[in-house]
Amino acid sequence: MRVLLTGSAGFIGSAIGRRLEAAGHEVVGVDLMLASAHGSSVPPAGTLQLDVRDAGSDAWSDALRGVDAVCHQAALVGAGVRVADLPDYASHNDVGTAALLVAMHDAGIDRLVLASSMVVYGEGLYACPDHGPQLPPPRPVAAMEAGDFDNHCPVCDGPLDWQLVPEDARLDPRSSYAASKLAQEHYASSWVRQAGAAAVALRYHNVYGPMMPRDTPYSGVAAMFRSSLERGEAPQVYEDGGQMRDFVHVDDVARANVLALESVVAGPTLRWSTYNVCSGRPVTILDVATRVAEGTGRDIAPEVTGGFRSGDVRHVVASPALATSELGFTAEIGPDEGLRAFATAPLRA
Repeated sequence: MRVLLTGSAGFIGSAIGRRLEAAGHEVVGVDLMLASAHGSSVPPAGTLQLDVRDAGSDAWSDALRGVDAVCHQAALVGAGVRVADLPDYASHNDVGTAALLVAMHDAGIDRLVLASSMVVYGEGLYACPDHGPQLPPPRPVAAMEAGDFDNHCPVCDGPLDWQLVPEDARLDPRSSYAASKLAQEHYASSWVRQAGAAAVALRYHNVYGPMMPRDTPYSGVAAMFRSSLERGEAPQVYEDGGQMRDFVHVDDVARANVLALESVVAGPTLRWSTYNVCSGRPVTILDVATRVAEGTGRDIAPEVTGGFRSGDVRHVVASPALATSELGFTAEIGPDEGLRAFATAPLRA
């Protein structure tokens, strides 16, 4: 299989490229090389420097020649700091995806794996022990200022229990980045119908691992905890540290992409599928900070600050069952061992 891999020089893209080559597949790597993501605008050897938004150019036509499938990882990530960030997300993520889909159709390529994200869900799923499934309203700022971070039942005001989110759950993006990821999914599913194609979207949870970038908008919370520890400072944990998340190792994400590519190439057209890519072993944010701190071997405990960001969700933990049954994917690296090892893994400057 010959795969065109966008975002191939990135943290996740480079891991996917290595995994594809190890499986005997040929990779054509392309990347725009945004300095905010890579710390450099010079592509590594073997990587074509192309802008996915210009996917109708002759360079793209050459790159797509002989390709069996596209693995689309290129995206601007991060929650978005300002309203003024909106056009960048729409341009890189949504216009870029639409332009690439046109170029693929023109080149006769009808198989796609798209990097999506669990952020399309917004809040996770909740249930009241007495009143069943509930859709909680946004958490009041006054309550969080008073230290009450939980979602409450709209009927009885009791605390809600979190539940695993399946792929057919309600989608409610809460940031400019999240909205752009959902738009990518909508473009891809429309392309499947219009072009008679097939596509899989992988909804990544919190990805971490070696060569994760540091001190950029692309750094996740695990990398921020690690950076604090390297400065000799305690990791700062928001709220009460009880927020539930799923942290999935980049090697497992790469393996999920290879399985998805092999599945979508071998399968029928007019297929549109979404899968949660997660470890299946939920952890609290305080647990994440603690595991990374333990991995340093130093006596620095995380500090629970009680601070908060009003746009953050309380809990979002998804079910990996569909990816297991349909793709054969099960994460191999758990958060306990993975996060401790991450404390000393090499990062990208």
